[in-house]
Amino acid sequence: MIQIDRRAMIAATGAALLLPDRLLAATATDAFSWDRLVALAQKLARAPYRDTLPHPGAARVDYDALHAARFRDERTLWGDLPGDTGIRFFPLSANAAQPVSIAIVEQGRATPLRYDPTMFDTPAGNAVAALGPDAGFAGFRIMNAKRDGDWLSFLGASYFRAPSPQKQFGLSARAIAINTSLPGQEEFPRFTHFWLERTGDHNVTVYALLDGASISGAYRFVSALGPDGVRQDVTAALFPRRPIQELGLMPMTSMFWYDQANRLQGTDWRPEIHDSDLLSIASADGTVHARPIVNPSAPHFSAFRESSPKGFGLLQRDRDFDHYQDDGVFYDRRPSLWATPARPLGAGQVRLYAFPTDSEYTDNVCAYWTPDATPRAGARIDVGYRLDWSAARAPAASGLAIVDTVWRGRGDRPDADRLVIDFAGVPADMKPDIWVDVAGGTLLKQAGYPILGQDRRFRVIIDISRPQGKTADIRLQLRAGNRAFSEYVHYPLGA
Repeated sequence: MIQIDRRAMIAATGAALLLPDRLLAATATDAFSWDRLVALAQKLARAPYRDTLPHPGAARVDYDALHAARFRDERTLWGDLPGDTGIRFFPLSANAAQPVSIAIVEQGRATPLRYDPTMFDTPAGNAVAALGPDAGFAGFRIMNAKRDGDWLSFLGASYFRAPSPQKQFGLSARAIAINTSLPGQEEFPRFTHFWLERTGDHNVTVYALLDGASISGAYRFVSALGPDGVRQDVTAALFPRRPIQELGLMPMTSMFWYDQANRLQGTDWRPEIHDSDLLSIASADGTVHARPIVNPSAPHFSAFRESSPKGFGLLQRDRDFDHYQDDGVFYDRRPSLWATPARPLGAGQVRLYAFPTDSEYTDNVCAYWTPDATPRAGARIDVGYRLDWSAARAPAASGLAIVDTVWRGRGDRPDADRLVIDFAGVPADMKPDIWVDVAGGTLLKQAGYPILGQDRRFRVIIDISRPQGKTADIRLQLRAGNRAFSEYVHYPLGA
C-alpha cells in the first residue's frame, strides 16, 4: 500500500490525459450522461493503457509552496449560489503531479473548465505561479456555505475524503484497490477526468473516469452534506483489462501509529495518535465483528470470510479528548467511515492490511472487500454502495455491548501477555459468560467482572502464552448461553 505524504495532503485540503484521439473526441462532446460515461470507460478498457505524464514543473511545488498558494475566493465555482456547493481547485504539486481534466455539467451538457493560474494568489517566486497557463488541475474540494471549510475533496490517484461533523478530516476512501496486500504488486488506477454537477443547495454529483494498467471504470458519487456528516451514494461500472489477483472494492485508507495498548519507545508525547482504531464488520447473520487496529512490526494481513455482509468500516471509536491531548489536529474528532452495499455482494472477504509506521504522516492501514470471483479481462463489474462519513462509534452494533478500550501488558507469568478488554453497554443485571478462542498460543487464565463505579462497563482479562516472536490470534465474545450480546472481538496479539 502506498505511503501517502499526509503532511502535503493536509496542507492541500486546508489551503490532460493522453488518450487515443477517438476517445478524446468522446470526452470533448457537449452532451453528457451516465450511460455515455460508462460506454467511454468500456471503450477505454479495450485500448492500450497510456499513463499521464507528470507536469515537469510540479516537482518544484513542495509543501511550503502549496500552502502559500491561496485560491481566490471570487473564483470559487458556484460561489454566487447559496448553500454548500462552492468548489475550489487544487494546483499541481510534487505529491499530485499528473493533471486531471474537469468539466461542469448543466442540463445534460458538459463544459470543460480551463486551468487559469490567476485562480491562485501566490507570493513572488512561488512555484505554483510558474506552472503556466495550461498546467491542468490536481483535484478539487467542495466548500461549506460559510467558506470556512471543505466537506469533500478529490486529490491524487483515486483518493477522496470527507470530514467528520466536527469539520475534522482523517481517513480517506479511494475508488478501487488493486493487489494491495501483494508485495510489490499494488497498482494505483487514477481518476483522469471529472464532471461536476450541482444538484441542490447541499448536493453535488461527481462523475469520474478511472484508468489504470489493469482496469478502467466509470464512477458516480451522489454526495450530500447533512447535520450528521457527509453521505455518498456510489455507483461504478468497472472493466478489467486483464485478470486481477486481488480486487479491492469500497476501499478505505487510514493511519494508526499507536494507542494505549500499542505505545512504543520513542513515540510522541501525546497518549494516542491514530485516525482510526477499529475495523467493524456487520455480517448477514447479525454478528458484528470488531478488530482493533494495531501498528504491526511487519506487514500484516487479516481476512474475514463473509457472504453478503451488511457493511463494514474503519471507525474512530475513541472520542475522548483526554486520551489524545491533541489541540491542533484533534484526533478525537476524526470521522468514522461506513460502507453499505446497495445489493448483495455474494461470497468474499473483508480484508485489513497494515504495515509499520513511526509517524502520523503515513497512511498505513487499508480495508476493502474482495469478491471470491477473480475479475477477468473484458468483463463488466457493477458496484453500488453508500458511504457515511460521521462521528458514529458503533454504526453496526445496535443493541450489542461494544469494545470500548483495549489494554496490553505483562501477565502473571514472565512469559505471558495480558490482554484487557473493556466493554460498554453491558446490562447492569447481567453476568455474561466469556467465550475465548486462541490460535497460535495458549490461554492461561481468564476473568471478567463489572467495573466498579462505571455504568454498564464490563472488563475481561486474559493471560496468553505464545512462542517468542509469534502472533497469537484471539477471538473473544460475551455471551449468555447461546446468545451473543457483544461484538465478536478479533485481536492479533504480538503482530
